[in-house]
Amino acid sequence: MLRDEIAKALKVVLEGGIILYPTDTIWGIGCDATNTEAVKKIYALKQRDEAKSMIILLDTDNKLESYIREVPAIAYDLIEYTEKPLTLIMPGAKNISPALIAADGSVGVRVAKHDFCQQLIQRLRKPLVSTSANISGKPSPQNFGQIDPEIIDGVDYVVDVDQHSMEIKNPSTIMKLAPNGQFEFIRR
Repeated sequence: MLRDEIAKALKVVLEGGIILYPTDTIWGIGCDATNTEAVKKIYALKQRDEAKSMIILLDTDNKLESYIREVPAIAYDLIEYTEKPLTLIMPGAKNISPALIAADGSVGVRVAKHDFCQQLIQRLRKPLVSTSANISGKPSPQNFGQIDPEIIDGVDYVVDVDQHSMEIKNPSTIMKLAPNGQFEFIRR
């Protein structure tokens, strides 16, 4: 079942489509993080200002250096020891769509600890875009049942995993991390 859903989602993402999928936090809308056309489809669906960047998901922290020029050593400890899902905003983004890179050159990165996400990213061999499954400005859905039908109808594929879970999920903690290891919390 999980393998089938990963295969279906992978096909859509490789063809430049966008998917609605479960993560270790809230449901996300995603695509291949190197495909600018696909990224723009997500901005359009969310009716989101392109100046507001979205994050990328990786399956392992070993891949951080492929997408961030200078990874602060503390980033690995933060990822390893954090109890809650953690998004790190770091400068020096590279090898992803320019549409995902903020004006200051940074991007938010989270190492996903969800089977579906990890396996899809492994098979994709690229980061996956992740942004909350809502129209910009509306509340983030805490489970699948709260997702706006406009979002469900607007994606190319809805992943059939965890749709019936009523567990209340929350967005990740967001921390801005400088190359020298200095950090500040953006969202706790």
